Amino acid sequence: MSAKNTMSTQHMRHIRRAALATGVGAVLVMGVLVFVPDGDQGPPAPGPEERARAAVGAGAPASLPDVAALIRDREAWLRKNPKDAGSWAVLGAAYVERGGLRADTAYYPKAEQALRRSLDVTPGERRNPAATAGLASLANARHDYAAAKKWGEAVRKADPARWTTYPVLIEAYNGLGDYPAAGKALDKLRALRPGAGDEAGTGAGAGGAGAGADVRVLSVSSAVYRDRGWREDAAAKADEALTKARTPAEKAGALHALGGLAWERGESKEALRHYDAALKVARDHHPSLAGRARVLAALDRAEEAGQDYQAAIAERPLPEYALELGELYESLGLDGDARSQYTLLKDRTARARVDGVNEELLLARFESDHGNPRAAVDRLEAEWRRGHRSMQVSDALGWALLRAGEARKALPYAKRATEQGMRSALFSYHRGEIERALGMDSRARRHLEEALRTNPRFSPLLAPKARKALDALGELPGGGPKDMYGDGESTPLTPAPSPTRPSTPSPPAPSTSPVPSVPSVPSASPARSVAPSASSAPSALPSASSAVASASSTPSKPVSTPTQPVSIPSAARS
Repeated sequence: MSAKNTMSTQHMRHIRRAALATGVGAVLVMGVLVFVPDGDQGPPAPGPEERARAAVGAGAPASLPDVAALIRDREAWLRKNPKDAGSWAVLGAAYVERGGLRADTAYYPKAEQALRRSLDVTPGERRNPAATAGLASLANARHDYAAAKKWGEAVRKADPARWTTYPVLIEAYNGLGDYPAAGKALDKLRALRPGAGDEAGTGAGAGGAGAGADVRVLSVSSAVYRDRGWREDAAAKADEALTKARTPAEKAGALHALGGLAWERGESKEALRHYDAALKVARDHHPSLAGRARVLAALDRAEEAGQDYQAAIAERPLPEYALELGELYESLGLDGDARSQYTLLKDRTARARVDGVNEELLLARFESDHGNPRAAVDRLEAEWRRGHRSMQVSDALGWALLRAGEARKALPYAKRATEQGMRSALFSYHRGEIERALGMDSRARRHLEEALRTNPRFSPLLAPKARKALDALGELPGGGPKDMYGDGESTPLTPAPSPTRPSTPSPPAPSTSPVPSVPSVPSASPARSVAPSASSAPSALPSASSAVASASSTPSKPVSTPTQPVSIPSAARS
């Protein structure tokens, strides 16, 4: 009798486990795992598989051991139950997560196979939103933002109230440079998850898996505010995410965001404090290792910086880490070590290409400063034609054109990068050098000073060049400049005869490549409420015609994106 009862108990456990695995298939990507107790019994303590489902289901950071356990569990289940569409979607999403955690793009083809197998069993975004949303997340991981937008919008159309669609769409819109759409998506996300804005953490997202959802919404809000130039609001949301974080991965992610914001403000010691705290919580958090290396280099602690970069690369061999370490070595005169890192970068991007990952932006940045600028222009113009028109692509294309000897064509892209809100020392430096090459000394001086004021040590290679360029421009002439914001030089899209300066970063070279159009973005209301509406952010991007208008007509003024404390009343802001 006892043996019979034991067998019955084991049988029920297997049934419950299978039901749980199948039932959360749809919520791994598109919702939060919720345990329903049996009678008076409380829910069981979550194991690694359940923790991974809950974290990834909320879009929150998951630990690598938990994701690995979830993959083993679903692989074993699907060998016996190959028609389980929900479990195929779970497995595909877990592969995407593991590929990101390990910086191993070989998991992405496996993820695509699992997600498409799920859609083969149960087709359609209405019947199988988990697999469709998983394909959107996979496309973002591969930097294929147009595909991510297509899949994400299909899920949103099928179920507009599914909140986890919106972080995926925000990432896709940002990659395409469609910042108004990203702002509207954030407004919708915040409306669907009001608990994420609750100081007390009550509301819809409080507690348990809901807390993970709140952390996700707060982290996304912080990133969007950063891109708009609202630094104080971004820091406030990141700090709130830290307060609500429950797992080590969530805490490390929030601390890393705070460190990044401090670094961009040029506050190296504060950034170091945040990165140290993140690494105490999760010692293998490779983004914080690389962030701390960046800060240590700025603090003239190059040996420690090199050790942290090497540790980050050993943990996760991302090509961007290799580029940063190579540039650090190059700034120290260690050219052989720098070349080794650049070789690693090329090797990793070649592997990623085989797995369907688009690394054209990173390769173009490398070619502009360390290889063939004309090849960088070709890569980035192809990206532009694909619709990838983010601030980062705009800045990189402008810089590549300058390095290829086409400063006049470069300026509209530099303006587009610097006039959309985000305050970046690198963007300002690139624009200043472009203007210096065009003889626009007053504007060049202003943007070079802005770069060094934003972050005096923004790059071990380029920050010293920014100071030299500023010294070469000298002081303002007596009585002030003739034109407060420039010297009247025009910047048409088509080349026109104009004097060039011998101090251009690279010699001029003729080009027959067409200049991609620079579309305009409509502006919106200049004021924000206490809880800012991301879609109503004032746009600093001029139209295509005004971006290249003559500086001698109506002088363009510096972009101002004031950020007030969140507690100040709305009337005071207006």
